[in-house]
Amino acid sequence: MPETIETNGHRLTVYDLSQRLSNRTEAFEPNPHHIEYHDWDDTAAMSLAMFGIGAEYWPDNKVFAVETVTASTHAGTHVDAPYHYGPPASGDVVGIDQVPLRWCFGDGVRLDFRHKSAAEGIRRADVERTLEAMEYGIKPFDIVLIWTATDVHFGRPGYENMHPGLRQDATEYLIDAGVRLIGIDAWGLDRPFQIMVEEARAGDKGQLWESHVLGRRKPYSQIEKLCNLEQLPRDRGFTVSALPVKLEGCSAAWSRVIAIFWD
Repeated sequence: MPETIETNGHRLTVYDLSQRLSNRTEAFEPNPHHIEYHDWDDTAAMSLAMFGIGAEYWPDNKVFAVETVTASTHAGTHVDAPYHYGPPASGDVVGIDQVPLRWCFGDGVRLDFRHKSAAEGIRRADVERTLEAMEYGIKPFDIVLIWTATDVHFGRPGYENMHPGLRQDATEYLIDAGVRLIGIDAWGLDRPFQIMVEEARAGDKGQLWESHVLGRRKPYSQIEKLCNLEQLPRDRGFTVSALPVKLEGCSAAWSRVIAIFWD
């Protein structure tokens, strides 16, 4: 559910578009993760090792809570940097710590493709028809959110193979219009790997990871594993914040993605 925040004389309604990273989702992830929890009692030995004082020095003999997370930078809701897609055709490699903040904060546009199948994917013509129906023209630095409703299957076996991904012509159309961040409520922006690999083995190698590979010559970023897009009350007229954690030289980083409606 959204939260209402009042700050500096403004009233905001904020929608959380990020999946919860947890040990319950560890098993289905191709890039597994794990959270090790240490509660107030567990950390007594840690306090002794770090500070030279035991639990008896702390109120009620309770120390602090801390967790150790082992995870891929692509676990949970995250932002991909151009570095992720492979060697750039020209220019410098752009890691997640170098992605411009301008890409990660801007006007949001939700495009509804819940009717599309995983095999066919989403084409440029689909994007153009949807925008025409919305009577909206994409502008530079819009943050486009691809709504597939696949997030309802998050954590279930096969989740990574259920979504209709963007085909290259659709992604290129958005990039050429000035978009630098595209998000999707699914495991990846491209079609599922099981479909792409089958087609590649049949001779069509050009479609393999086509929207990602496009980023080698036309740099942009992606948000993967969004959720709750159905909660947004309208398709445009809101702000998206998708600021990634600043990890040096990495191909992606986790992000708490939100949609902000300015009342």
